[in-house]
Amino acid sequence: MADYSIWVLEYAECNKNPVAGVVYGAHDKGTCRLPYAYVLIKGNGFNAMVDVGYNHTEYGETIANEFGVGNWHSAREVLSHADMTPEDITHIFITHAHYDHMGGIAAFPNATFYIQERELSKWVWAMSLDQRFKVLQAALDPGDILRAVDLARSGRLVCVQGDRADVLPGIDLHAAYDTHTWGSQYVHIRNDGMQDSDDGWILAGDLVYRFENLEGWDPQTPSYVPIGFYVGSTTNNVLVLDEMSKLVGGEHRRIVPIHEDRLHQRFPSRETVDGLRMTEITLADGEASKVA
Repeated sequence: MADYSIWVLEYAECNKNPVAGVVYGAHDKGTCRLPYAYVLIKGNGFNAMVDVGYNHTEYGETIANEFGVGNWHSAREVLSHADMTPEDITHIFITHAHYDHMGGIAAFPNATFYIQERELSKWVWAMSLDQRFKVLQAALDPGDILRAVDLARSGRLVCVQGDRADVLPGIDLHAAYDTHTWGSQYVHIRNDGMQDSDDGWILAGDLVYRFENLEGWDPQTPSYVPIGFYVGSTTNNVLVLDEMSKLVGGEHRRIVPIHEDRLHQRFPSRETVDGLRMTEITLADGEASKVA
């Protein structure tokens, strides 16, 4: 029995991202293609997403240009490949507040958003510091924080404090404080509905960028390698990798890094538009494939 279908939908890409920016210490590994994506979850009568990408206008476009991100496509176009519209989305889980994960809020008028309260409060703190601390605002669009406040004002924002089980049936949120950001979180889907699930999937946000973060460089001596871009500690990054691994019984295939260019090597996939991909992680009972 599987309750939810899961797809990773690419909406933009950076074709020359330094590997060292996503895998700690990989200074001799050159560059890689870094897809920008979000996750669609469908099942149990819900249409949910993990993150919403960014809006390629105003300051979001400026940040994207600084990071060399291009080939952007709107949520309406991207979701159409899964026979969805932004208006169909009911719940959105924001893993963290970087521009490419939270900047597309306005495209989803009917959704309730979930974010860690610490994520918002610490970004406000970082924004209050003087120019010398500007590095702590890297990859943040301050306008996204204001948009989150508007969500709260309209009753569509849920600020989570720590872990929360069954935010939807069989879907849990797990806090990962002081890692990639101050209040990051990841999503655990227990797809058989069981507490000790044998069919668990983790949507890792930016706590995992590439397979090497979980597996290391040498398959003969697997090891955790933290991500290359974070505001927390190396220790916290490694500990959360191990925490996620334990939740899925050590099956690292079940921990999904949305920025990983090689997802299509492990899961069914198809090109949707302009070289961007839709990757099918798992299907709910009775759900037809979107990539076949």
